[in-house]
Amino acid sequence: MRFSRIRLENWRNFATVDVPLENRAFIVGANASGKSNLLDVFKFLHDLVVPGGGFQAAVTRRGGVSSIRNIAARNQPGITIDIELVNDDTTWRYRIAFDRKNRNNNTPILVEEKIWKNDRVIVNRPNEDDKTDEARLAQTLLEQTFANKEFRDISDFFQTITYTHLVPQLVREPERYIQDRQIDDPYGGDFLEQIATKNTRSQNAYLNRIENALKIAVPQLSELQFERDKKTGTPHLKARYNHWRPKGQWQNETDFSDGTLRLIGLLWTVQDSNGPLLLEEPELSLHPGIVRHIPQMLLRIQRDRGRTYRQIFMSTHSEVLLSDEGIGADELLLLRADPTGTRVEVGSQRMEIVQALQAELSPADIVIPFTQPANLSLLGRNGN
Repeated sequence: MRFSRIRLENWRNFATVDVPLENRAFIVGANASGKSNLLDVFKFLHDLVVPGGGFQAAVTRRGGVSSIRNIAARNQPGITIDIELVNDDTTWRYRIAFDRKNRNNNTPILVEEKIWKNDRVIVNRPNEDDKTDEARLAQTLLEQTFANKEFRDISDFFQTITYTHLVPQLVREPERYIQDRQIDDPYGGDFLEQIATKNTRSQNAYLNRIENALKIAVPQLSELQFERDKKTGTPHLKARYNHWRPKGQWQNETDFSDGTLRLIGLLWTVQDSNGPLLLEEPELSLHPGIVRHIPQMLLRIQRDRGRTYRQIFMSTHSEVLLSDEGIGADELLLLRADPTGTRVEVGSQRMEIVQALQAELSPADIVIPFTQPANLSLLGRNGN
């Protein structure tokens, strides 16, 4: 299953969005244009169905309805997420609209929940039961196991959505995991424990692919291993670096550079599920020579697993990453802010972008100037 289209109304920066989605999406825009907020739509869908989550928790975690709603919303103040999915010969569509109970109560309440299967409506809320018991509108049917059997494919798919934005310093502090017990922390607090709990066969396969990539990307690195400290039980990644000594020198994650840790995290995550993967600025801390190959490297890692390519959405500012000539116009999501909210356009909808790519310009040559703020040259001037 994969996402094929997304529509939004009044979600954070966005008054309206309606764009198709390919197997990859490169989200490009100026600072504060809403790249993270666009990715957060998919995180929200994940939070709706993950154990310990649900509709109320997903909205509350984001500061409530008033924090999510587009500040320019007027005539239609409610928030709507409407997504389409495809799975072999089956098409799905899931639509959720919500608002707060009233001006003095920020508690979220469902305004609409609707599900289509192959263009046939199978859920349409509010229904008669909802109208006689408003408390039912505090939950989606999607999150209720006893109620979602007919459309559980959607719930199961949303659970596979993965967001990762590894923070190297958190990986170096495994005691944080022991203290806070943060499971599947997208920022890396339990990254080493995630490796430790993977079955031995998969763990070895993942690390072998990562080791092969690191031998190319990291000077002198010749071997990568995983182990637990025999005294404390603390998990560690360790690498051997070649130098003048015959056996080289071993280091663990506390000595790894930020770039090495981020690259390891990226390559591990892309192997660890088949569901959609959300990446924020994967180029951070990495040498431009590595960044240039990130799109193809991710494809190669997936191909080496012998499985279908997983859907990957990534935000980026990097001209180097966007210089990959394999990026198509339909994979570019361009964010441009205006007073009523950020607009999202697909590169293939802009004839000048399509023509530029046909003329063999790189995507970076086109989309960076297209999405950057006007009058940037003033930043380099003294005075007003």
